[in-house]
Amino acid sequence: MELKRVVVTGLGALTQIGNNVNEYWDNLISGKSGAAPITYFDTEKFKTKFACELKGFNALDFLDRKEARKMDRFTQFAMVVAEEAVQHAKLDFDQLDPDRIGVIWGAGIGGIETFQNEAINFGAGDGTPRFNPFFIPKMIADIAPGNISIKNGFMGPNYTTVSACASSANAMIDALNYIRLNHCDVIVTGGSEAAITQAGVGGFNAMKALSERNDDYETASRPFDAERDGFVLGEGAGAIILEEYEHAKARGAKIYAEVIGGGMSSDAHHMTAPHPEGIGVIAVMKNCLENSGIKPEDVDHINTHGTSTPLGDVAELKAISEVFGNHAKNININSTKSMTGHLLGAAGAIESIASILAMQNGIIPPTINHTTVDENINSELNLTLNKPQKREVKIAMSNTFGFGGHNACVAFKKLEN
Repeated sequence: MELKRVVVTGLGALTQIGNNVNEYWDNLISGKSGAAPITYFDTEKFKTKFACELKGFNALDFLDRKEARKMDRFTQFAMVVAEEAVQHAKLDFDQLDPDRIGVIWGAGIGGIETFQNEAINFGAGDGTPRFNPFFIPKMIADIAPGNISIKNGFMGPNYTTVSACASSANAMIDALNYIRLNHCDVIVTGGSEAAITQAGVGGFNAMKALSERNDDYETASRPFDAERDGFVLGEGAGAIILEEYEHAKARGAKIYAEVIGGGMSSDAHHMTAPHPEGIGVIAVMKNCLENSGIKPEDVDHINTHGTSTPLGDVAELKAISEVFGNHAKNININSTKSMTGHLLGAAGAIESIASILAMQNGIIPPTINHTTVDENINSELNLTLNKPQKREVKIAMSNTFGFGGHNACVAFKKLEN
């Protein structure tokens, strides 16, 4: 069976450095930090007092008040970016078969704020189980694609992938394969997360995963820097419209990139720590190269997982040096988490969008906040430090890894007009 080709025809972004795709891209290139003091709750007793919250976002600017009340923030985010991507792709539903349009979404945690608040309210009561009737449907991770499907009448495959921070990358790979195998013409994919809550920050603090650089929060997310001390928690969403190539051509759609392959692997090592030699990361990138039908020397750019953790950054760059050999020094490597923080289950989607836009615009966004060289990192690697770099990108890869040892890698190719 000949596999169908799959292309990107629409994008949607909601991040702490931009509430739409254009704002997001402009601030990526400007090297803007999205970190700021947390405003959602009192952080006096928390070790970390800052995060990458969305700025200037009001769900009621996009959603009906009654509708918004039935949704956790992670679903609100999903609805907003899916609508932007659908509009971006100029999809005319009257001309499309709804049975061949699906939604495959990623969320590592789902409605943690809803769960937290209901538990707090119950604990403060007299023990009588008085819960909001929307408690369960607001909380469950699969409700975001469900709501996107309900709003638009999409009747194809509809579900959520959950693999911690690899969730939206896994969703994209599933979507790629559904279209490749001719089960769908169009799939809305991506991911959303809204974990800047007492439970989210407190839980990650307990693991010693978050940066505690409270006196210099704007530079706290510093991937590859010797003084990094953990990731900065982010929130938001990214949506990507994947479409069968001939289907997109027939309706005259603008094509932003071709999705040429995806790889997955497992570290099989530890619940939260990466394998120190990057064995699972080596495997996932090799799997992605093979699945894409490309050679290591074909790759121009890698948007790394690059969370700014002491162990993770070193392991990933070791893996890149192993897989790409001498060509590794010719690749523009970066981590846009230095600006957005870590969007958890939405990271793969929002970082893939950054890679697609880098390909479209011929500019690699920087890895900001780098001041001190880490002697454990290969000094020959081009980490695109502190300033964007102009370069033609024909093939880009995006790495995303999750607690539990889940690894995912997606490859994109620039299509010439």
